Amino acid sequence: MARFSDFDTRGYPMVDVTTGYGQWVDTYEQTVEDVMDIAVLDELTDPHWAGVRRAADLGCGTGRTGAWLRRNGVASIDGVDLTPEMLAVARTRGVHDRLIKADVRDTGLDSGAYDLVIASLVDEHLPDLRPFYAEAWRLAEPGGACVVLAFHPHFIMTSGMPTHFTGGSGEPIAIATHVHLLSEHVTAGLEAGWTLAGMREGVVDDRWLEVKPKWDRFRHHPVSVALVWRRRH
Repeated sequence: MARFSDFDTRGYPMVDVTTGYGQWVDTYEQTVEDVMDIAVLDELTDPHWAGVRRAADLGCGTGRTGAWLRRNGVASIDGVDLTPEMLAVARTRGVHDRLIKADVRDTGLDSGAYDLVIASLVDEHLPDLRPFYAEAWRLAEPGGACVVLAFHPHFIMTSGMPTHFTGGSGEPIAIATHVHLLSEHVTAGLEAGWTLAGMREGVVDDRWLEVKPKWDRFRHHPVSVALVWRRRH
């Protein structure tokens, strides 16, 4: 299994997930670009979002994904996140029916209660993907979907860049980052019982270079990926 330390070119001080996102919360919305995740979700043709009855938004953060789901017709959304400060911002959005402080690998949500489980930009903070995919399987009803929007391992390895933010004193701070090859996602998903129904990679293109002009050297490199899974039984 690859370790992020094998690729790290930044050497930023690194903090745990709860500490990092608790400190990042005030600038998070201005830092994470929609082209990273929202633009990739926009390009998916499966699931049929407006037909979703109830969604579990795992690692919901400030509610960006939840807001997108509402705009696209999802009827009911429960959100889970580990960081109280992020949940507080999500509550101000008012797009979730419930917001719960819990780990995405052990949510406490009802089994088989959701026809969509979705997680965006969460996987790089998990040392092992298997507990996450198993929990998503537990939450999904038969026929339900799971959408995982991930920080592409190729980009982490090529750029040597962890998930990071600018701290209060202006210094960059990294949040614990793990590298998961796409084969690790596939293996963990299949072991949990999921069937892979589709995949879409987001690459560094003109949309990206409008917001990150220094990334021209990464043009055409994949930076994010969406995996769409189905629970067949």
